[in-house]
Amino acid sequence: MQQIIEKLNLKEFIDKFYSFFARKKPLFIEGDSKAHLKYIKELSKYDFKAPPEVSNLDENIIHLKKMGVLKLYEIYEFIKIIDYFSYLKKIGFEGMLGEWISGINTPEEIREISRYFDEKGELRSDIDEEFLSVENLLSKNRENLKLSLRRVMDSNKIAPYLADRQIHYINEEEAILVRGGFNHVLKGSVIARSSSGFFYVIPESVKKLKDKEAEYLSKKEEIKHRYEKKISQIFLKFLKFLKFINREFDRFDHYQARLFFAKSFDYEFLLPNSKRDVVIKDFKHPAIKDAKSISVEFERKLLFITGVNAGGKTMLLKSILSVVFLSKYLIPMSIDAKNSKVGSFKHIKAILDDPQNVKNDISTFAGRVSEFGKLFRLSGAIVGVDEIELGTDSDEAAALFKVVLEELMQRDIKIIVTTHHKRLSSMMASHDETELYAALYDEKNRVPTYEFLKGTIGKSYAFETALRYGIPIGIVQKAKKLYGEEEENLNDLIQKNIELELELKEKNKILSQEIQKVEKEKQSIKDLKDKSQKEIDSIVNSYEIKYKELMSEVKKVIKQNDTKEIHRSLNKINKIKKDIKVEKVAQKEELKVGDSVKYGNQKGMIISMKKNEAMVKCEGMTLRVPLDKLKKTTIVQKKRKNSVKVKVKKPQTSSIKIDLHGLRAEEAIEKLDKFLSDALITGYDEVLISHGIGTGKLAYAVKEFLKRHPKIKRFEDAPISLGGYGATLVKL
Repeated sequence: MQQIIEKLNLKEFIDKFYSFFARKKPLFIEGDSKAHLKYIKELSKYDFKAPPEVSNLDENIIHLKKMGVLKLYEIYEFIKIIDYFSYLKKIGFEGMLGEWISGINTPEEIREISRYFDEKGELRSDIDEEFLSVENLLSKNRENLKLSLRRVMDSNKIAPYLADRQIHYINEEEAILVRGGFNHVLKGSVIARSSSGFFYVIPESVKKLKDKEAEYLSKKEEIKHRYEKKISQIFLKFLKFLKFINREFDRFDHYQARLFFAKSFDYEFLLPNSKRDVVIKDFKHPAIKDAKSISVEFERKLLFITGVNAGGKTMLLKSILSVVFLSKYLIPMSIDAKNSKVGSFKHIKAILDDPQNVKNDISTFAGRVSEFGKLFRLSGAIVGVDEIELGTDSDEAAALFKVVLEELMQRDIKIIVTTHHKRLSSMMASHDETELYAALYDEKNRVPTYEFLKGTIGKSYAFETALRYGIPIGIVQKAKKLYGEEEENLNDLIQKNIELELELKEKNKILSQEIQKVEKEKQSIKDLKDKSQKEIDSIVNSYEIKYKELMSEVKKVIKQNDTKEIHRSLNKINKIKKDIKVEKVAQKEELKVGDSVKYGNQKGMIISMKKNEAMVKCEGMTLRVPLDKLKKTTIVQKKRKNSVKVKVKKPQTSSIKIDLHGLRAEEAIEKLDKFLSDALITGYDEVLISHGIGTGKLAYAVKEFLKRHPKIKRFEDAPISLGGYGATLVKL
């Protein structure tokens, strides 16, 4: 863990956080982080004092388990914890915090032991009569000792030999400083010699008092040891409780340290979730003074950070990993936690440094490959790689790392990569799980902005950076010329191709969203239709019931063959018929301003709406009409003569390069014709045709075809780096 902390420049920040603990411990809190954060938030509602500094008691607990005897100062470390929990109980916590604290019940015998000690961790003088008596004797003896020394110093005989009139403490012994020859007037023991040649002496009268003091101290230690044995026996009896309260103290220490750390610096907690998304809003890395806030959306599997050197690419990488790390260990930070989210990862790896050194006898590239090899044994990890192509040819590295990155993404590994080489970026940009961020550059002032643009590949600005750091302009111009216009144009083509692909992806995404929206609307209409059908079926059923009732009445009347009764029944049938109300079930249409509507036989348009009424303009009149009297309609437009439009479908796959090696002239020209058509539709300005040298027939056929093609501006032999005479560079 210490290694990743140092790699992410978090050491000073973590050390500052550690200072809030009552005792040092691992950063990780066992258990559910969500539950721990709830306890911390509950704790933030109360005012309480931080716990005292406490030693680690694990060895003491083992010593007790082996029936050992603890020293008083070791016992007092337990007492500090017990007294602190007694203090917490008096605060009156409520809710789950109150349930937890109130559930820590200290046995009466342990509470009694806490009364043995004063605030300094010493046994109280009044613990028993014998101990109090020894304390009084010691105090009186010390007074006698001081008086005896003063009497010696006030003696006229010793006065000429005194170097000063102070009482000196040498090796925890009271002594006076005298000149040589003192032995003629004073009996005593020399215990040391000063740098000036004087002697530190304990007078004989004082020595007798010191011997008596040693006797009293021995008696005091004897009483102390008696209490140490007694308390250790009680502690052994309640060893399970001591283990429990020791563990619970660490848990509370985790909570209070995080709470006071957050309050002291106005930090926020970011709780990790079960997903793998990383969305960071306004994070400030603690290692940077007056840092710019960083916001990143990294919801896919691979993030490429490209662009200008010294533009903040590495610090952006470190910031993303830092947020994941601090979130994992529930450490507050400077971030907009409400609008941020981060996944929970088993492993956090940073491949940042150059592994080459004299001791390990390994090259830069070999060290990098070794680091990547270890990643294949991981899953559920997030990895940051700085300058991925470091130490080898960038073209070869691009091919290798493309395959490596694709394989790692399949292993549930999320990867952040920084590079100033475009080749690997362009190869990975079309991958569905790749996101791009480019470090921006202020070309006017020739300085990086330390800001990032999402969805594009940035330039390295090597020439501009060289000028900024003092390379003469003449040398930079020569370098640009050597770099070549063709290479720069090819880079521009690659960049344009990537931008077109990204634009197409974005359009596909929008289209998918629209399709989903339409599908939802279709489902809504279907649900409404089903509901209407149920209502219709219900009405039909009610008609059938009433029809049966009518038929039953008719049959009864016919059987009676009574004219009066027939008339009476007919009247009853007519009454039932009247009671039947045919309700027309119609789907209500939502109306809005601008809709074409029909009101009776008149057609018009809604120009305004208010509550249940609408203002309708029809045939030069404006009418106020209830909404339920309007029916939505459409105005039939006169058909216009359609003009002929030709729409050319954009090729799904296109390239800026074609290889005609090994083809006959006729096949090559046919393939070339289609290639040029696709390139023109896609919008390319320049393409490369590889045909080889060979007998020259294929090259001749290609160039003759290009001369006749109406859309070819010019063509020429390609530069040596792109094939020389074996290839032709074409301007469209």
